Amino acid sequence: MLFDLQTTLRRLRSGETHPSFELERALAAAGSARCRHAFLKTSFDEALAVAGKPKVVSTPLAGLPISVKDLFDVAGQVTTAGSIVLKDAAPAQLDSPAVARLRRAGAAFMGRTNMTEFAFSGVGINPHFGTPANACSTQVALVPGGSSSGAAVSVACGAAFIGLGSDTGGSIRIPAALNGIVGFKNTARLVPTAGALPLSSTLDTVCALTRSVPDAMLAHEILAQRRVTRSTAPLGAYRLAVADTLMLDGLDATVAHAWQRTLGTLRKAGARIEELALPELNELRQIQAAGNLSAAESFAWHRHRLQDKAASYDPRVLARIQVGATMSACDYIDLLGARRRWIDKMGRAMQGFDAILSPTTPVVAAPIADVAPGTERDDAFFRLNALLLRNTSVVNMLDGCAISLPCHLADELPVGMMVWAGAMRDDPVLNIAFQIEQLLS
Repeated sequence: MLFDLQTTLRRLRSGETHPSFELERALAAAGSARCRHAFLKTSFDEALAVAGKPKVVSTPLAGLPISVKDLFDVAGQVTTAGSIVLKDAAPAQLDSPAVARLRRAGAAFMGRTNMTEFAFSGVGINPHFGTPANACSTQVALVPGGSSSGAAVSVACGAAFIGLGSDTGGSIRIPAALNGIVGFKNTARLVPTAGALPLSSTLDTVCALTRSVPDAMLAHEILAQRRVTRSTAPLGAYRLAVADTLMLDGLDATVAHAWQRTLGTLRKAGARIEELALPELNELRQIQAAGNLSAAESFAWHRHRLQDKAASYDPRVLARIQVGATMSACDYIDLLGARRRWIDKMGRAMQGFDAILSPTTPVVAAPIADVAPGTERDDAFFRLNALLLRNTSVVNMLDGCAISLPCHLADELPVGMMVWAGAMRDDPVLNIAFQIEQLLS
């Protein structure tokens, strides 16, 4: 049985278990077939040493195992971002702030997790190091979601209680939804991005995957060095909306069924849920017609490396980066201005609501074989990638916060419900999600 972090901390402090025992369980999970390709580099000996420290139980994370996406600097290690392009780079001299904060909180680092190369896809395919299969795969290996693919699998399989990752267009929430766990994207400014290899300096968010909403609260408090204000208000105390525009288009049968069932459950429990048109969501296509922020800002970072090493990139990632080469400085400045105006419009449209509810992704996980590397599958890959990113990327453009939590039944493929709002509404979003999680469980 997989316990969440908060339950395990209570068991540790009551003497029912010990950090070293929990780490041995995590090591067994990390070595299992379900975790294949989840880690690019392991640090099991270091993790064992942390778990064995005297008085480690008194720290916030009590020597329990976490994983670190290959995007983050860890002192003495090379940050490769899931790519072979950076394999000869110098090791990092310092921990990134996110890693340092987790380390100070008593985390035992299990290792660096696999990811989409340079974090530029929501599917989770990696042609260089292999693709970790979705933790809920049975006879057919399913995509894990990306870009924090290995982080999600490590948490869902029991190899880590927290998967440190990043979210630029959905890279935490998509793999959370597809693997049946929790992914919280905080307001970007709350956690420093220093020491994390950038995709989009404007949109990048440092955040985490966990097994429950209370665990997400604790992980956020450590990463952001702030206290989440807890509320005991029932779900009916909040005014919630369902975004009709875009977010509900093209739902597959599994997602549609889970979505309608979950809304019914919430309404029966007293939730006040209204329909909200939000036609502003349809404006995003035109706003980004010349290209998006990830393309522009990633090309700026990669352009010199592309002169010598373009052939070493995943061709699908390379194609997305090179879109930025076609954008002019005027295009980029216009995009930033259009985004600011759009955020203002969205704020007015959402005024009076505590949070918006949407499916995290409109489809469940597809078979890896359908979108595996190969030009003959590129069209299928890019169609799936666009679908997976469609709902989640709205929140990044909004500079908002969001959480994905499971809303499927045990015999269904995982489906995520996304609770989202504008900037600095993190605490209400977390409290609403906690109430929903309690009802659904």
